Amino acid sequence: MCCASSHGIVFVTDTAPPSSLKSETSNRLALAALLIGGIFIGGSPIFVRLSEVGPMSTAFWRVALALLPLLIWSRAAAATATDSKPAGFADCAHLVLPGVFLAADLAAWHLALHMTSVANATLLANLAPIFVTLGSWVLFRAHVSRLFIAGLVTALLGVVVLKGGPAAIGDGKLAGDATAVVAAVFYAGYILSIGRLRARFSTIRIMIWSTASAAICMLPLALMFEADFMPVALFGWAMLAGLAFISHASGQALIIYALAFLPAAFSSLTLLLQPVVAAILAWLPLSEPVGLMQAIGGAIVLAGILVARRG
Repeated sequence: MCCASSHGIVFVTDTAPPSSLKSETSNRLALAALLIGGIFIGGSPIFVRLSEVGPMSTAFWRVALALLPLLIWSRAAAATATDSKPAGFADCAHLVLPGVFLAADLAAWHLALHMTSVANATLLANLAPIFVTLGSWVLFRAHVSRLFIAGLVTALLGVVVLKGGPAAIGDGKLAGDATAVVAAVFYAGYILSIGRLRARFSTIRIMIWSTASAAICMLPLALMFEADFMPVALFGWAMLAGLAFISHASGQALIIYALAFLPAAFSSLTLLLQPVVAAILAWLPLSEPVGLMQAIGGAIVLAGILVARRG
């Protein structure tokens, strides 16, 4: 299993594909799907920032509207489904738990997108794979290699550079970036909770349960803390539809499809692609240029994440 942050995505394929399926055409289509999926997911921060409703309401509509294509997919796949159905309260609780983590992740990340730059929020949310490994070490006593520790240290140094050095970190303006890191922690919980379900349940079943439970968790938060729950203009609905259908549902589906044909290491491309896409898109409609120090720090953070994942 491998993961690529979310907000993003995803958990992945169960087994390596037979070599007979790795034809040149299939690999080209899979690589194209991976790149397009990464671009779709990388555009999600722009939809969030341009949404007419608040971050909590945007998060609710993101998962609520995404249920529509997931249910269609589930119905189409029902004839070939081979996974077991939840049996009893314990199974249902385990299937709901990822959705709770997902709701917390989306709430924190959507808040971060309104508190710091799109580039910073997207980049720091990609620390999730590091927290997945740390969580596996704490909960399941998974082995942590020296290479992982080196990658972790590199990523942390990159965060310091990203913020402009130790002096800039001391100015106290860290709330938005810290919120993005919190989102990465919750996304790691989402990945870890899904990991224990994949042996029994199919991808679509887990996605439907987690997406539905995330929507249920987000609904009271949106109604309680934000006055504008529903967009009033067509543009607002278009932003929510784009977030749900393009970034959340289509982006994940394309990446899941691609990783059925490509080596798991290719998932690292999505880690590299998403912050770059988000930064470019933020520069165009949101006028958020990326400075030299921010670009260098971002490159160091990404390098640290990739090294940590190899470890």
